[in-house]
Amino acid sequence: MKRLAVVAVLLALTSATACGGGGGSAADREGLYTTIDALKPGLDANAPINPYNPKGNAFLGYNAQWLGWTKNDLTDSDQFYPGVAESWKIAPHQSSITINLRPNGKWSDGAPITAEDVKFSIGLAYTQGGTAYALDPSAAGTASDIKIVNEHTIKITQSAKNPSNSFVQGVMQTFIVPEHVWAGALPADFWAKLKLAQSTAPGADAARAEITSLADKVIAFAPPKDVSAGPFTLARMNPGEALLVKNKNFYNAANVAPDKVKILNYTGNEQIWNYLISGQLDNAPFTALPADVMERIVQTSGNGVVQGYSPVGNALAFNQSKKPYDNVHVRRALAYLIDRKQVTKVASPEGGVAALTTSGMHQKAAEAWLGARFAALNPYRVDPAQAAKELEAAGMRKIDGKWTMPDGTPWKLTINVPASFSDWVAGAKAVTSQLNDAGIDAQVVTTADYPLYLQEIAAGKYDIGFWLVALGPSPYNIFQRLYGASNGWQLFGGRLKHVAPGKEGNWMGGPETIEVKGVGKVDPGELAVKLNSAPEAEQKKIIGILAEAANQDLPVIQMWDYVNTQFVNTTRFTGFPPNNSDTLRLTSGVWIQLGLIKRKQA
Repeated sequence: MKRLAVVAVLLALTSATACGGGGGSAADREGLYTTIDALKPGLDANAPINPYNPKGNAFLGYNAQWLGWTKNDLTDSDQFYPGVAESWKIAPHQSSITINLRPNGKWSDGAPITAEDVKFSIGLAYTQGGTAYALDPSAAGTASDIKIVNEHTIKITQSAKNPSNSFVQGVMQTFIVPEHVWAGALPADFWAKLKLAQSTAPGADAARAEITSLADKVIAFAPPKDVSAGPFTLARMNPGEALLVKNKNFYNAANVAPDKVKILNYTGNEQIWNYLISGQLDNAPFTALPADVMERIVQTSGNGVVQGYSPVGNALAFNQSKKPYDNVHVRRALAYLIDRKQVTKVASPEGGVAALTTSGMHQKAAEAWLGARFAALNPYRVDPAQAAKELEAAGMRKIDGKWTMPDGTPWKLTINVPASFSDWVAGAKAVTSQLNDAGIDAQVVTTADYPLYLQEIAAGKYDIGFWLVALGPSPYNIFQRLYGASNGWQLFGGRLKHVAPGKEGNWMGGPETIEVKGVGKVDPGELAVKLNSAPEAEQKKIIGILAEAANQDLPVIQMWDYVNTQFVNTTRFTGFPPNNSDTLRLTSGVWIQLGLIKRKQA
């Protein structure tokens, strides 16, 4: 889930943005689709039209295009809708992918979209690193060869040295830009430098450094105008909104219903609420909101709600280097004391479903991967008597109705959350209220904003904090949240090592091995890394072990699974995805380019 609450104080809707969003005559609004971009809080009118720039005015699915759009299937991360690519063929074990472009595909300026554009775009991606385009020759899932087959076909081969199941996804999520516009962003000898950088020959380190040094130049690159492969091009920007107009050269232009798209600025949830209440938005992705605001939104004429699967969960995470959270009995006791349904009802009534248990996975993904084994996991239903037994097993003492540390000193339980995440704050307060009722002195401390929160939690400053988990669809990504860098497992050059708590970002401080009932002693970080290359049958076995490890050891207590709750308004357009459609996990720009959205007939 992409968080929408990103500032310390939610801002009230100003008259300037209100006029910018909904003003104008009926004629002005004819064919105009209005939304917000969850990936672009705080529009910057001076930013370049550049998908690599964090503030850039390239909007995913509108004027910024990937090769394909990930479906986020529960168990198969290699399913996509077409983007710049018309079709593709994946070789066994993801050893390569062959991309076929549309023979008549054109950029918005009329120039043909060719395999050279794709190759050049891959070159840009190498300057940013990561995914399929890491420069380190020992990194997992990197492209070892890029071959233009013909003008509209290109084959990308994965290195056989350290293959990864995420290779295809990394390729398909490549931004494609026009070489004839971006040519100045890469030096003439780039591909020769890349070949050297991917080797172990003399000069390879210097070549890698040279390519990496291009990153800032690529991020800052500012095309003089928007030349897009998407359904729209950027026409103008101001601090309140971006206006995009229809690209008549787009391959599916005949089925692109809006003539224009207006993307409104926002810097907090409250602005989005007001846009929705005033009926300005044709669509808005998930935003955390209380029940009374939801009631006001749905009362607005044309407004409706659609819901579907969201591959992400919320959890209470422990710093096990801090006492008493190094003791599994304490963590289990807290799981038995927290009423997750009540927490979810308070914190995320419209956007979450209480977690059935802790497995490291979203419930739907866990059921798909584990089958009957999911039901066998300990659900940790509310049980104060069992919680007391667990605390006693940890040596904790209850004195005058208050639980203390084993030596009788006070136990002060503190949960840290970012102040800007209203659902997390509400959830943390609900948890501490329940724990105080059970005799545990608990409090909530807020951090000014999310970037600072991430910085401080990584530095090990918190005992307990809220943490996003279950980030699908790839099982490797899912379990990296519990058994990856934040819990001490570091992967460098294909080699895994476990670092001590408090070192190199290890703030969770869990043990390197865990005793799993019926399995024996396992290294969960090692198993999690294997998910990146294991075939499906082996993945299922590993996922079963990791789910049981998480359920028994509780590095986190899962609170709720997010629900992809989106808002639509059918006054002007129809054809929005129905409940549970996999397209709900894509931007409405992708809905438009796929031809789903239709104009409302008078």
